[in-house]
Amino acid sequence: MDKAEIRSEAFRRRKAQPDKDEVSARILERVRALPEYQQARIVLFYVDARSEVRTKAALPAALADGKTVLVPWCNDEGRLELFRLTDMSELELGMYDILEPAPRLRRRPDRVALAKDLDFALIPGVAFDDRGGRVGHGKGYYDKLLAGVRPDCPLVAPAFDCQLFDEVPTDEHDVFMDFVVTEQRTLEGLGRGG
Repeated sequence: MDKAEIRSEAFRRRKAQPDKDEVSARILERVRALPEYQQARIVLFYVDARSEVRTKAALPAALADGKTVLVPWCNDEGRLELFRLTDMSELELGMYDILEPAPRLRRRPDRVALAKDLDFALIPGVAFDDRGGRVGHGKGYYDKLLAGVRPDCPLVAPAFDCQLFDEVPTDEHDVFMDFVVTEQRTLEGLGRGG
C-alpha cells in the first residue's frame, strides 16, 4: 500500500477503536513507565485531536511529576513552535480545532522553548510499523520540528495497536521513532539511525 492507502486504512481503524479514553490511559501509563520518560526533565506532548491517542488527560500528571511540559502550536508560516505549559487553562481551540496555547501567551519569553531543549518527545502519527516507521498527516509539520531535536532525545509514538502495519512506506526525509508504545506492546524502532 502507498502512503495515501495506509493513511485511509489507519484513519478507518483508529476511528473504529473502542474505548479510546481507557485505552489511551493504558498507553500513556506505559509511556510514563519508560526509564527515558522518568529521567527526562523537558518533555514534548502533542495535544490530541479527533481520534488520536488521548494525551490531554496525561498533561496534568506530567506537570505534577515535575516535568517541564512543552506543547506545540502552528505559526502563520505553517511551522510548529513550542510553548512551556504550566496549567491546562492556558490552552484554547486553535488551528484545525486543536487545543493550542492561548495566543496572548505564546510569545512570552518565559514560555518560548526550542526543539533542542527536549529530553523526550511524544510524536503523533497516523500509522506506524515495528521499525518505528511513521506515516503522518502528510503536511510535514513534525518532520520540520524533529530536524531541531537533539539526537539523544527519544522520539516516542503513542499509538493504538490498530495503527500498526507490517511496514509503512517511508521517504528519505522521514524520521523513524525510537519507540512505538501501544496498549499491548512497546516496540523499539530504528530511531534516527534508521
